[in-house]
Parts: sequence; structure tokens; C-alpha cells
Amino acid sequence: MAQPQFSVLSEEFAADPYRHFARLRERTPVHHEPAIDSYFLSRHRDVRRVLTDHEAFSTETLQARAEPVMRGPVLAQMTGAEHTAKRKIVIRAFTGQALADQIRAVHANAAELMAPFLPRGRMDLVNDLGKPLAVRVTLDVLGLERAHWRQVALWHAGVAEFITALTLTPERRRHCLDCAERLEAHLLPVIRHRRGHPGDDLISRLCTAEFDGVAMSDRDVTALIINVLAAATEPADKTLALLFKHLIDHPEQLAQVRRDPGLLPAAIAETLRFTPPVQLVPRRAERAAVFAGTTVPAGATVFCMIGAANRDPEAFTDPDAFDIHRPDLGTARSFSAAAEHLAFGAGLHQCVGAAFARAEMETVAALLLPLLDGVRHAPGSRYRESGLYTRGPVSLPLLFTPVPQPTP
Repeated sequence: MAQPQFSVLSEEFAADPYRHFARLRERTPVHHEPAIDSYFLSRHRDVRRVLTDHEAFSTETLQARAEPVMRGPVLAQMTGAEHTAKRKIVIRAFTGQALADQIRAVHANAAELMAPFLPRGRMDLVNDLGKPLAVRVTLDVLGLERAHWRQVALWHAGVAEFITALTLTPERRRHCLDCAERLEAHLLPVIRHRRGHPGDDLISRLCTAEFDGVAMSDRDVTALIINVLAAATEPADKTLALLFKHLIDHPEQLAQVRRDPGLLPAAIAETLRFTPPVQLVPRRAERAAVFAGTTVPAGATVFCMIGAANRDPEAFTDPDAFDIHRPDLGTARSFSAAAEHLAFGAGLHQCVGAAFARAEMETVAALLLPLLDGVRHAPGSRYRESGLYTRGPVSLPLLFTPVPQPTP
């Protein structure tokens, strides 16, 4: 009997993509999915080629995949002077004094969220800390009221689902678009107020900035706000949980990081390589291209498989091992354009928040490590990840030595 064709859209693949990456790289490095008429590339050199050749592989796919819920064009769709100018505005919000202020806010947010769980000696690192922290921190960067974070998180979830789902039912599509419309309606009064009363936040900078001598429209500002909200929130909670999972699963490396917190950046970089939160990056082939003897036709959608590329033995020695000391990663360059791993993308549209991601993860992990003494997986908990486009733990129940609370 003929074997059914392997599919990256199957439940088998969704359960554990990492089991299938070597097979894809070795047997079908250019994998075609007829159901969505798209090509999936899994080799490191092919993925880097697509991400860095902006003329041959454009971000036009985002017009259908992101723009409807972003309510306008996002940074990845822009090129030339417009991309340079608007990217620079966003980057300023994640560097220098602005970054220092944000890191203080990150520490305060994390400490506040952790406080109720410390005397209990148990918590779910994803749902009790990671998810609310990621949203609250992003709202602080933007200058949005933190009081509304739960509602914003629900709207953001709909936006993220639209962008990251490879297939959507008509009902889910309507839900996602409704979330985007409600988020836009929430943002518009804020944008109009900041135009007249700007502050030091990112929304104010977007409202007062000009491109070619003209202020950005409400639509342009809304799209960039939602762009930052999605980009800063979606990977953050996943990376934090994955970092602690890998360290707990490798107790000797956890002990080394505890003794020497200077190893934290290496642990974060290796987490991003080993289990990148963003697994797929789409591009459109502007002309026919050949990979491993297979032709991808012009106009085709190409998905770069970041998780598979980051486990390619041609790029990394013993790539399926988690090793914070690996010499072929390079901590210093792992958060820059020179990064060998592809968790932040590559080329023109590399993630603008890489430095912020490093600082945020370092700050939270440095706060947690001394508090989570004896940290371990909660007995009976079943570890499960979800997501094809972005991927991370559904939950991460942990036990640790309770921290006595000071008496009043």
C-alpha cells in the first residue's frame, strides 16, 4: 500500500515538528503543500538566502496575511526610504534611555506579578507570568493604559491567530477581524489625543513623526502600534517559558547559570536557536528560483522554517542538543544582524526588537532564578506545545521552595 504523503499541516507534525525537521532537510528540503499551494524550506542556507534576497523574495504575502488585522501596512511590507525612516522611529523606542526606562518597568511588572505565587511555591510560568507580563510590558512601551491589558490581550489574540494560522474557517476569520476592528476603535481616541498632547511614549513619537514632510495618518499609526504589539508580545512569553524548561531539563546548565548569571545571555541565545518562538516566516517568490534541484515558481508563497534551519547540522554542530556553551553560536552576535541563528530573521526585515528581547529576558530571568530555588516541573503535569507559525508551551506548571513573606 502506498504511504500517505507527509504534510506539515498534519496533526502528527503539529504535535512535535522537531521530530520531522531532519527528514525534511534530507529528503524534501523544498516541501510543497498542495492544500495551500505553498513551499516550505528547511535548510539553513536556503532560509537565509530567502530572508536576505529582498528583490527575489518579497513580503507581499503580508498584504493578505497581516494587513487586514493590522489595519494598514506593517514595517515588513515597506522598503526604501519609508522603511528606513519608520523603522528608525520604532528602534528609538527600544534603545538608549528609553530601553533603560523600559527595563525598570519590566522588573517592576515581573516582581508585581510574581509576588502572589512566591509564598505558595508553585506557579504556571506561561499563564501566571509570561503572558500577562508580555502584554503589560508592551503596553508600557506604547504608552497605553495597563488597566485594559486583559481586554487588549484578547483582541491581540485574535490578531495573532489571523496572522499565524495557515488555514482559517470563515467563522474564525470573522472573529479575528472583529478583534482587529475593536482594537483599532480602542486605539483611535488615544492616537488623536497624543497628536495634541504628546508624551515620551512610542505612540506619541509615531503621532508626531513625519515622513517626506507629512505626518503619518491615523491608519499608518494604528498599523505600526498593532505591529509592535504583535511583535513584542507574541514571542516573549514563549521564550521565557522555553528558557526555564530547557534549564530545568538540563540541571547542570541550570546550576552553572545560577552560579554565574553572566551566562544568561548565552542561555537565552541558545533557547532562541534550539526552539525559536517564531517558526515560520513567509515570503513571495518574485521570480522562479531553484533550491536543491527543485524549482519554486514565480508568485509562489515560500515559508522559511526557522526551527528546522536552526537545527541544520551544516550550520551548527550537534544541533539537536541544548548547549549554552556551544562555540558556533556566539552570544555577542546572537542579538545582532550578524546572528548565525535565524530566530530574529535576517536581512532588511530582521526583528527591530532583538536588543529589547535580550534585555527583557535577562531582566526577568535574573529576577526569577534566585526566587525559584529548587525549581522543578510539577508532578503529573504533561508538557505540550502548540502552534505552527509561532510555537511555545501551552503551560509550564512549576514547583519551587516557597519564599517567606515579610511580616507586616
